[in-house]
Amino acid sequence: MSKKIGWIGTGVMGQSMCRKLMEAGHQLSIYSRTQSKAQALLDAGASWCASPAAVTAQTEMVFTMVGFPVDVEAVYLGEDGILSAVFEGQVLVDFTTTRPSLAEQIAAVAAEKGASFVDAPVSGGDVGARNGTLSIMIGGEKETVASLMPIFSVMGKNNIHQGPAGAGQHTKMCNQITIAGTMIGVSECLVYGARAGLDMGTVLQSIGSGAAGCWTLDNLAPRVLRRNFAPGFFIDHFIKDMEIALDEARRMDLSLPGLALVHQLYRAVKAQGKGLCGTQALVLGLEQMSGMEPGDG
Repeated sequence: MSKKIGWIGTGVMGQSMCRKLMEAGHQLSIYSRTQSKAQALLDAGASWCASPAAVTAQTEMVFTMVGFPVDVEAVYLGEDGILSAVFEGQVLVDFTTTRPSLAEQIAAVAAEKGASFVDAPVSGGDVGARNGTLSIMIGGEKETVASLMPIFSVMGKNNIHQGPAGAGQHTKMCNQITIAGTMIGVSECLVYGARAGLDMGTVLQSIGSGAAGCWTLDNLAPRVLRRNFAPGFFIDHFIKDMEIALDEARRMDLSLPGLALVHQLYRAVKAQGKGLCGTQALVLGLEQMSGMEPGDG
């Protein structure tokens, strides 16, 4: 059944997720800070709204996919934000990776207004967004989550309810911690193999089907070999995610030394001006540390 869906945020991920919903027959009303980023969706039939509040006032449910926690706060809690126009029975879903405590806060305010809020961060990058194969990690009330599953299934293929508000974000932190360790392993593999004089395309054929096999090796390592550092997921956003995880770890009195190391390496790559590159650009920092010429890795 076609739904009137509001969507806020049309970046790399949001653009493709919106398109999947439109292809499924849903009516989209959208808002983005930069209207030009939404133009392709508008050309495809989406309607433009002037503010998050305007999106909220004319749709059954509102989905958000923005960049940073400060953006989530502004979109939901700011003047002319979603919660200024939310109505009883409305459903709000945030796909952004943000602080678990912020998800809990928004859920509480929404509940006071008779609305429901679900935090649903995603994993799978630009490829998963384009193909509708994302993994969606969901926090919220059981009944609300169940009602959303047909829509989630348009965008993702592994959509799992993790618990109450905030649980989706905590699960995404587990995901990002795992990815951080995987990224450093894959990047060091590529630098090592190149220095050893191996044909890395051939190497990937061997190790990708063994115990080292993983999404990063299959999807991002080939991009590095082509020297393609275009973002499926920005380094700036990954640094944000790691900082959320490290803050949460401190709050829970946990030590995550591996994550702290990878965070510092990514900060170094960002300092090289690569913050808007994809996460696979971590290899550039390792190449520089090893005195390798660009392209050697």
